[in-house]
Amino acid sequence: MGLMTTGRVDRLSSRERVRLALARQATDRVPMAMICSGINEPARSALETYLRRECGIGVDEYLARFIDVREVAPRYIGPALADGEDIWGVHRSWVSHGSGSYFEIDRYPLAQARTKADLDRHRWPSPDWFDYSSLPARIAAARAEGDPALIVTNGNIFESSWYMRGFERMLGDLLEEPELCRAILDRVTDFHVEFFRRALAAADGGIDLVFTADDIGGQQGLLVSLATWEEFIKPCHVRLNRAIHEFGAKVVYHSDGDVMDAVGGLVEMGIDVLQALQFSAGKMDPSILKAKWGDRLCFEGGVSVQTTLPFGSVQDVRNEVERLIAVLGRGGGYILGPSHAIQAGTPPENIVAMFETAAETGSR
Repeated sequence: MGLMTTGRVDRLSSRERVRLALARQATDRVPMAMICSGINEPARSALETYLRRECGIGVDEYLARFIDVREVAPRYIGPALADGEDIWGVHRSWVSHGSGSYFEIDRYPLAQARTKADLDRHRWPSPDWFDYSSLPARIAAARAEGDPALIVTNGNIFESSWYMRGFERMLGDLLEEPELCRAILDRVTDFHVEFFRRALAAADGGIDLVFTADDIGGQQGLLVSLATWEEFIKPCHVRLNRAIHEFGAKVVYHSDGDVMDAVGGLVEMGIDVLQALQFSAGKMDPSILKAKWGDRLCFEGGVSVQTTLPFGSVQDVRNEVERLIAVLGRGGGYILGPSHAIQAGTPPENIVAMFETAAETGSR
């Protein structure tokens, strides 16, 4: 398998390929994306060195030959944010894990909130903090570079809530402070609904996908009971997804972990694409997902960043990619990618094998 160092000759544009796949139709090759992903340091540096040595190009130029989905966003015009602070008032700092680092939360602004009055005193973000009129020009610029499918982010309702509150506190709130919990979830949902409505209206059909998320799965099952998820979190996403679908965009929903027990409910709440696909967790099984929900649900991700990519051989990667395309890509409905960010220590040869095997494999 040689490196694909020259421009590929594909029969379809990236946008056409993704749209056909999501319509469960055959494509010239399986679409590829890095949704809720990336290549962490130092794996990215190792890949850069490898690509420069083997074919004289860098990571960005190499990935551009494969990736079919790109992100666009309206311009931020809100109040100045402190270094490490996001629009919710959550603060993060870099924390070393030895060979690299992660951007971890070190301040939860609602950690001490006890009443709705405490919530009122918090500085909540406003949809007015974004210039949606900037989107058409940004969409046009992206379209001029290979006509990719475009995605806007980031509708993570439960996560945005616990980022402000703290994970353990938020889990406790579900049982002990349900009204406070609902008040936080409702405010976060209100923001996301209005943000995406304005963005999609300004895009006028130019945005294909909307990324939504909430990690509700752990390594061996759901992080909360199915009943608790259905009572508190699912209704928020039903409201958000309904707003997104008003504009014809497809809803991509991300969760790590074993979410098999919730997939039926995820379909009911209106998602179009289940993303991450951590098949090394619990009961997650591509064959079951495709057989039970493949007529109503599409899939993105799946190549393991826990096992195969960091610890497998090149042939192991090739085998996994081919298997996922054969199962999830049968009859369309699959966008291939890593199951999350590619971690430090992942051999560059394995990363290359993932992309190039997929590029060589047509839709089934």
